Amino acid sequence: MTGEKLLQQLERRLDNVVYRLGFAQSRRQARQLVRHGHVAVDNRKVNIPSYEVSAGEEIAIREKSKKLTVLELAKEFASHGTTVSWLEVDRDNYKAKVLSLPKREDIQLPVNEQLIVELYSK
Repeated sequence: MTGEKLLQQLERRLDNVVYRLGFAQSRRQARQLVRHGHVAVDNRKVNIPSYEVSAGEEIAIREKSKKLTVLELAKEFASHGTTVSWLEVDRDNYKAKVLSLPKREDIQLPVNEQLIVELYSK
């Protein structure tokens, strides 16, 4: 359970969610978008990449930022991929909603979280 909670916390970070939604081409780019104030959660500007999203929250790119070239490129890049099941995304309007918290099955990382827990429990 501890490993699942760790992965869930990492997956719920705002910079990771912005990346998963396809608003950025990489996690570094997503982190920069959040840090520069281009992302709003429930109509409030959030510039903390480690902010943990909750179920029911709405994530959107702020109105002034929608014309950024980076977002247009990311939208084109993301159109080829799929989104995760716990997020509902409207890429044309740069909006999304967190439907539920991610489960272990939703996280497609090739990692054995139990080994990480064992390492840090020493």
